[in-house]
Amino acid sequence: MIDKKSRFRIIVNTQNSAKVNMCRDEALMKNFNESSFPILRIYHWNKSITIGISQNLKEYSYLNDFSKDIAKRVTGGGVLFHGHDLSYSLVLPSSYFKDYKIKESYEKICYFLINFYKKLGLNANYAKDIEDINLSKNEFCQVGFEAYDILINKDKIGGNAQRRTKRLVFQHGSIPLYSIKDKKVLDNKIGLTLEDLGIVLKYDEATKLLIEAFKETFNVDLINSHLDDNEKEEEKKLLKEKYDFIY
Repeated sequence: MIDKKSRFRIIVNTQNSAKVNMCRDEALMKNFNESSFPILRIYHWNKSITIGISQNLKEYSYLNDFSKDIAKRVTGGGVLFHGHDLSYSLVLPSSYFKDYKIKESYEKICYFLINFYKKLGLNANYAKDIEDINLSKNEFCQVGFEAYDILINKDKIGGNAQRRTKRLVFQHGSIPLYSIKDKKVLDNKIGLTLEDLGIVLKYDEATKLLIEAFKETFNVDLINSHLDDNEKEEEKKLLKEKYDFIY
């Protein structure tokens, strides 16, 4: 698992498009190697949509009514709506999880999110730990319940997804901060937000609290950082060749 007093790069980015955010995640992954510090990135979004790597956007063309800023994630899962949420990405060496299966690693990593919600006075639990919750998958991320989804009052909040390679474990996820008032297209597909629970946090406040929860959960040192030259070049290349078009 994450070694205590490990040194992490922390990259805090401002609001950006779905394409840039997902391109940046992939650039960080591609440049990660055995000598790299693990990375925590925190960021937020323009009004946008991401879909899982195996999903076909043509099946969801009506979502253009919400936003035309759409990108595929490097992870699986369902459709996610953005612009009201704070997100994190983690790039970790695979050695941290050599003794853990994927579901076990979800549980270990997501403890810092549980602690984030508890700092707000919320009773957050994994779906697997709540009686009478039926686990099920759905093409929309906020509709289904999987074992390590985080629930508050039996309602799912946010979502997380993971990808593994021989070199690394990558995980990202979102914390919904604000309610979306116009739900004419979306019905119940947005999911629960902190504002729905009577908690209003600005992005900088939520970022600070998330960092505190991460440090307290894993007892690591965080080094302020930004994309280096190689990562910037990879991002530029990916944006041009892979992300700079409409699905």
